[in-house]
Amino acid sequence: MRIGIDLGGSKIEGILLDRDGNVRARERVPTPQGDYRATLLAVHGLVLQLEQLAGKQCSVGIGMPGTQSRATGLVKNSNSVCLNGQPLHADLEQQMQRSLRFANDADCFALSEATDGAAAGVRSVFGVIVGTGTGAGVVVDGKLLSGPNGIAGEWGHNPLPWPQPGELPGAQCYCGKSGCIETWLSGPGLARDHLETSGEHADAVTLAAAAKHGKQDASETLERYADRMARALAGVINIIDPDVIVLGGGMSNVEFLYQAVPQRWGDYVFSDRVDTRLLPAGHGDSSGVRGAAWLWG
Repeated sequence: MRIGIDLGGSKIEGILLDRDGNVRARERVPTPQGDYRATLLAVHGLVLQLEQLAGKQCSVGIGMPGTQSRATGLVKNSNSVCLNGQPLHADLEQQMQRSLRFANDADCFALSEATDGAAAGVRSVFGVIVGTGTGAGVVVDGKLLSGPNGIAGEWGHNPLPWPQPGELPGAQCYCGKSGCIETWLSGPGLARDHLETSGEHADAVTLAAAAKHGKQDASETLERYADRMARALAGVINIIDPDVIVLGGGMSNVEFLYQAVPQRWGDYVFSDRVDTRLLPAGHGDSSGVRGAAWLWG
């Protein structure tokens, strides 16, 4: 039995998995907003609650926003800003008196989908979360790819490739740069583009429905989005050539993308053909917490 914890901005979710990947229990608690110490207590309490249901102590993996600096051991790059600059890993291990495993939430998503999700059984996977932000993880031979900086898969904070007229310099990103992939491909990025071109406020679900009903400006917005995603993912294919790219997050529910993006990325990939597959997540919104549990292999 293993426990996975998904430390999100609004909720903390925990699951209890058996050795076959079956969910035996699932619990959620609100994330204490802006309160680091209360967050530690909430995670610990959720683990104890799940272990009571399991009847024994379990391995614990934690998916978190941002990552741990290899230089300092402190959290960096988290959009849950109360975690930044804190020794989350060390503090939770001290509080719980055991070894824990941590990974970025997008890494957990990728690991889940490579283990028993949409990309199970393939050698290399690029797992992408495209929602309020963008993030990604790389799994090769069933193992998360990491590096000396702890940022493997931080695809969203590269510039959008092959920029078209009107795309430069791009919107300001919270990271301090302009024109990052995240500013174009996140849900808010899609909504901003549609507002700027049509004057209408609409989210991804609304745009997808409107496009299906023949609304031209919605279709044009989705076409631009698909081309931008194709360019962004073509850069990934050119570098790591994954067997499968799995999409998660709110934008992964736009069915149009699974045909439109592969139709376009061949124009940008340095190959005579592209055999990489683009697939929706097999476990949907549960992939992150499942991947946290799988950090213990």
